[in-house]
Amino acid sequence: MRKCWIILVIALVSSSVYADVYKRTAADGRIYYTDTPIKGFKYKRIIRTKPKGYARAYKNLAKNKKKYTPLIAKAAVKYQIDEKLLHAVIQTESAYDEKAVSSAGAVGLMQLMPGTAKRYGVSNRKNATQNIEGGTRYLKDLFKLFNSNLELVLASYNAGEGAVKKYNNTIPPYPETRNYVRKVMRLYKS
Repeated sequence: MRKCWIILVIALVSSSVYADVYKRTAADGRIYYTDTPIKGFKYKRIIRTKPKGYARAYKNLAKNKKKYTPLIAKAAVKYQIDEKLLHAVIQTESAYDEKAVSSAGAVGLMQLMPGTAKRYGVSNRKNATQNIEGGTRYLKDLFKLFNSNLELVLASYNAGEGAVKKYNNTIPPYPETRNYVRKVMRLYKS
């Protein structure tokens, strides 16, 4: 039975159709995977769908990057965050698409969730200026929270600071988060 689920997950990951995948381990040890978690059960998202429009935005990457570079540079200076890091996060999150919306409800260039947007005073997550400002402030706070450990900052940005704390200030064992950290680090270093 376990082989069937592994094959299913591999098929979902390699498919061109995107869907978030959630995992739950039952009390008897059986593992369940779904794209629609059932209320009342504790599921962990292990694969996150790219935001809608990501492929389209990726085609316009250079043009969009140029368009938003002045806003990114301004936020980088204001919050003392490396501009190259902001570019790496934005490219990974949305491919510079200010209208990007993920299946989890994250919106905009830096893919802000509603709670994060509210916490940082972002009233319109699709507004590029507000989104970059809020996302950059969030990164700044994560740097403070995790003693400037870049990998933990990125893991927190992706999975939430609670997930990083839950795993004793290490990158959570979620494939999506581990891949996210690797991808942003690769873009940041290039």
